[in-house]
Amino acid sequence: MSKTKKTANDRAWETLFETHKILEEVARNGCFEIEAAQINKQRESRLMAKFDHSVNLPDIFRENDLSILPISRSKYVIGKFDAHFKVKYDSEIEVIPFEFPPGIESIDYTNLYSESSALHCAFNIGIIDDLFGEKTAFTVSGRMSTESFDFNIINSFANKPYSIKVKNSQCEIDAGFESNNYFVLIEAKNYAIDDFLIRQLYYPYRLWSKKIAKKVIPVLMTYSNDIFSFFIYEFSQDEDYNSLKLREQKNYTIAPEEIQRSDVDRVFNNIKVIAEPDIPLPQADKFERVVDLLSLLLERDLTKDDITENYQFDRRQTDYYTNAGLYIGLIENYKDSLTKKVTFCLTSEGRSILHKRPKLKYLDLINKVLEKKVFYLVFELTLKEGDIPPEDEICKIISENRPDINDTTIKRRKSTVQGWISWILSQIKD
Repeated sequence: MSKTKKTANDRAWETLFETHKILEEVARNGCFEIEAAQINKQRESRLMAKFDHSVNLPDIFRENDLSILPISRSKYVIGKFDAHFKVKYDSEIEVIPFEFPPGIESIDYTNLYSESSALHCAFNIGIIDDLFGEKTAFTVSGRMSTESFDFNIINSFANKPYSIKVKNSQCEIDAGFESNNYFVLIEAKNYAIDDFLIRQLYYPYRLWSKKIAKKVIPVLMTYSNDIFSFFIYEFSQDEDYNSLKLREQKNYTIAPEEIQRSDVDRVFNNIKVIAEPDIPLPQADKFERVVDLLSLLLERDLTKDDITENYQFDRRQTDYYTNAGLYIGLIENYKDSLTKKVTFCLTSEGRSILHKRPKLKYLDLINKVLEKKVFYLVFELTLKEGDIPPEDEICKIISENRPDINDTTIKRRKSTVQGWISWILSQIKD
């Protein structure tokens, strides 16, 4: 990939690796310790060393199976560490409905587009209490010192655990909830994820396991497509970073209004089909991720680097999903007058749709997809045949309506058409 397409982190880390001979040091010693001050000479260390997901790792890390962890407030260690944990959503789990209390006016459950707002809502309406069947108090959040502890982490280079000493590093806790028997530490994400950095649970877990006598329970919460998903974990061995095990997943939603077939029929029958826009037909198979991106943009405008470095998107996916938002007319871009970078934001229509209550929001999103001719024709055929049409029929519809796309590209794009039609069908609950 050309250098111009690399992120600022990619370029800065390539310079640091060359300057400090990091690959050679890792090959010789199994790891390399680097000062924050050394990183800061290229770019702020807080931006350079926080990789919540494995896709956020710079190219030179991913190509050499490397990760980075803080070991103090001013130092990091780089090595062939197994630092992330895969997340698999169980689609068979029942989504537990929760009514929103009529007495609460300061929380808008249709506008939970930040991690803190989602957490506050989950606590105040009783979801956190329901997780463990005990009344909880919201007691801890924010940044704090880890104090000192040692741990082992899988080191693929040495084919054995590597010992790391942490001394007064910094950790951040999204929320800590205490009940009679438990202290629950929650790491929150306001989008669906494929994996996460174990450190975000492990460092707070080690800190609080020493501080209190109650059982400390590490929990990951994601809020995506109006579903709260809680992954309840345990560390089977406190000194083993990689001993994280999933105990249970629980899903919740607020004041659900189910979308019926008649609702979608009404949307479909009233659609005014528009010509295919002068924008590439999307290559973004999961419409749920389009919804997540729209939700992130409701919070603030983002550049491609912002999206790639901070969320569950690699560079290619950032291109795909921003283009998908442009295609359905809910994202637009502009050049920032100060940074001169292309920046993405919601259109006024996109902002309006996302502020609606869930049922109306999803019906509007279905409308935005089906008003595009390719998707309208494929959905029309789906209704007629009772199932998503075969690949060759989808390719034929794309070919007839998008003469700008060659046969090879059509075969890739048809999976997005299938995925988005499948998403629409999944919204129908009767």
